[in-house]
Amino acid sequence: MDANMTQAVSILLCALGGEGGGVLADWLVEVANLADHPAQATSIPGVAQRTGATTYYLEIFPVSNSQLNGQKPVLGLNPLPGRLDALISSELLETARQVGHGLASKDRTCVISSSSRALTTAEKMVMGDGRREEAPLIEVIAANSLRHHVIDMAALCQQAGTMVSAVMLGAIAASGLLPFDRRHYEAVLSGKSAAAKASLKGFALAFDRVSQQREQAQYVEHVLKVPPEAPIELHVALNEPANLPASVAQQFPSSMHAMLALAYARLVQYQGESYAQLLVSRLSSLKAIELSSPGSTPDCPVTHETIRWLALWMAFDDIIQVAYLKSRVTRWQRVSIEVKLKEGELLKVYDHFKPGVPELAAVLPKSWAEVLLRWDRARILKGKEAWAMPIKLARHAVWGLLSLRFLAAMRVIRPFGSRYANEQALIQEWLDGIAQACRQSTQIGLEVAKCGQLIKGYGSTNERGKDNLLHILRTVCQAPAGQSVSDQAGVVAQIRNAALQDEKGQLFDMALLQHGAPARPVKEQPILWMKNPRLKQPT
Repeated sequence: MDANMTQAVSILLCALGGEGGGVLADWLVEVANLADHPAQATSIPGVAQRTGATTYYLEIFPVSNSQLNGQKPVLGLNPLPGRLDALISSELLETARQVGHGLASKDRTCVISSSSRALTTAEKMVMGDGRREEAPLIEVIAANSLRHHVIDMAALCQQAGTMVSAVMLGAIAASGLLPFDRRHYEAVLSGKSAAAKASLKGFALAFDRVSQQREQAQYVEHVLKVPPEAPIELHVALNEPANLPASVAQQFPSSMHAMLALAYARLVQYQGESYAQLLVSRLSSLKAIELSSPGSTPDCPVTHETIRWLALWMAFDDIIQVAYLKSRVTRWQRVSIEVKLKEGELLKVYDHFKPGVPELAAVLPKSWAEVLLRWDRARILKGKEAWAMPIKLARHAVWGLLSLRFLAAMRVIRPFGSRYANEQALIQEWLDGIAQACRQSTQIGLEVAKCGQLIKGYGSTNERGKDNLLHILRTVCQAPAGQSVSDQAGVVAQIRNAALQDEKGQLFDMALLQHGAPARPVKEQPILWMKNPRLKQPT
């Protein structure tokens, strides 16, 4: 190899805050030093954890110092657009963002990315599902890289109990990007501590995963004679679906089984087998109506769409469910991993609750709940704050865990509570609206079923979503004379999307008026008079 004609391998590492990007850069430099190769790393600090990333740029010379005979290569300090040999990122959208900056190129760059996501601030602010779709992001990566490996690094981290930096190192080692042996990489991770063992395990998992992808890609190229420059699409393995009872599965098309299994398991945990059977009964009734409707198909898309939102609504969050989630063993394990708990260390976890009158009234019978709610409203009208009871529970202590388990065990009284009755009535009204729309056309029924995504969150957000859904059912879904089926379905879709755009509902009201539907009624709000602390009180 002619050292004068050799170019350094340029690598850009992208990691979110706290993921160990700087540690990974140091590891790679140390690996190069162990293999006697020149290397240089520079860091480019990012900003907040999910409004950007901290990037680290490395150049590693592929010729050893002994072969250079005393010559010193000149290594760059920053990446150049289209000149990267490797782009490695721990988050899928961040990878696509760097590709969008023109740093990767189709004729040169190897992209290694995690398929996992950390939602951006903009994605979280959307009332509906603001997440970017995964498929277009992978398409962008495939179209702008020589080859790429997309793996679920978050799952590998959880499996190994380590940070993503060790997993990324394993993926780099298996990619064949650098002229180093596996032993060089493992040497920088070796140690007797639990953290070192976990890092080696994460390294091995990623190494095996990327190696398998390379072997599969090479086999496909050999059999199908795919040109080397063609992008190779690598699929991420999906989790095993939850078990679905055979008696339930045979009632629905196979295309529904995966979603239905998750919904069934969720409701069994939430309230028991009989509650999950209530889900099946409701879906069976809807499926029968859909199959007899104009434009129906055997795969029943309306029923399929209803499964997700119906299961989420039936498993509404209350203090009982929150206590169950906080007392789970898997939560303790997740927290231990996040704080990097080491052997011999003590972990204390405190859970803070602040239930108010609505949360307490939710588990009481309707007559008792109404008395309690009237008392709280009267206090608010007198200028007092809404009543709440702050609670601090030590999850790590026996009494704290027993308190959470006791609250979780109160699910047996949930069906006797006022909120349970109210939620079931509203759910049935929504299902009746879907059935009525299906009798006109499955196209309209599908749009009404999608309105289930308006129900989300808790407190005022949840109440606002239910009000919006009921307003659509009672004012929009009634087809005016002379309006075609496709037009009516389009109106429902546009108004639903407007309701998901902003929290205040201004776009929702505008969409309602635009299509001839009445705007939402203005809710009464008490006028509260506050004392001015600057005014002197009479003595």
